Amino acid sequence: MERKRPLVALISIFSLSLLYIPSIAVAVFSVNDSRYGLAWRGFTFDWYRQLLKNTFIHEAALNSLILAVVSTIVATILGTTLALGLDRCPWSNLIRRFFNVNVSIPIVVPDVIMAVSLALAFSFLRSLSSFFELGLSTLIIGHITFQISFVTLVVKSRLASLNQETDEAARDLFASDFYLFRRVTLPLIMPGVLAGAMLAFTLSLDDFIISFFTHGPESITLPIFIYSSIKRGLTPEIHALSTLMLLITVVLVVIAERLSRKF
Repeated sequence: MERKRPLVALISIFSLSLLYIPSIAVAVFSVNDSRYGLAWRGFTFDWYRQLLKNTFIHEAALNSLILAVVSTIVATILGTTLALGLDRCPWSNLIRRFFNVNVSIPIVVPDVIMAVSLALAFSFLRSLSSFFELGLSTLIIGHITFQISFVTLVVKSRLASLNQETDEAARDLFASDFYLFRRVTLPLIMPGVLAGAMLAFTLSLDDFIISFFTHGPESITLPIFIYSSIKRGLTPEIHALSTLMLLITVVLVVIAERLSRKF
């Protein structure tokens, strides 16, 4: 067995440190008895208890949860449908490349450009309908616009790994289009659908820039609440809130991984 080079090992440890040390530091300070400063004053759960009593955080958490769930469901349905259309329809190479480029644009374009574009679009649409007044509805639409691309690419990569002969065999057995999708295609792509949905969900929970440009006064999300609180100074409640969000994300990733194993 080839011996590992020390330099590669050091770089790997350094990379992991950059990933996890900030999160560990936030978790440690969330149980520090000191309200201000970095000095350790003892272990306490008081900041978590105060966090649970904060009604503003409860409202922001509810908005974030509703936003993430609704936008993820819609984006997963649309993204999966788009991936199936791109993979299964007999497009010409030129049209296929055109669609692939357009699907990738929301991923590579800076978030601030997407946010400004959405803000301008909603400003125009408000002159046509009051439905586009800044609030939870515009937040959901804004998140769906970038979530669809992630879901589509994940599901499309899963479809690329499937054997087309499976579909042909089902056709030879006189399977209808709906039966083929429900009993053959959907079970095979389900790991990709779940992975795309989980990615969309976590991106929605963590998003700040697009949420900041498309939210209303009654639709504050957790990232926006944290940003507003930081302007008044970091407090242990913010550390506790950030730690809980991190734990929730980890739990969701573990659940998604276990669900993917069943398919």
